[in-house]
Amino acid sequence: MCQMNVVLKNNGRQENIMENVTHLEVTNEGVLVSAFFEDPKLVKSARVKSIDFLGGTVTLDNEVSDHD
Repeated sequence: MCQMNVVLKNNGRQENIMENVTHLEVTNEGVLVSAFFEDPKLVKSARVKSIDFLGGTVTLDNEVSDHD
């Protein structure tokens, strides 16, 4: 089974959101992540920045970009 760690990068800092994530969903409000035996977490106004499949990490950010 492939489980990912989800981190949030914001203002140069990195925050661990959840480990062993089994489900990730992009919603209008942000990114919803869930894992076995944990309540789902909504990271408001976040977007998926990158996915490192070999490292098992999804990086989110919520910084506003002028290029969107």
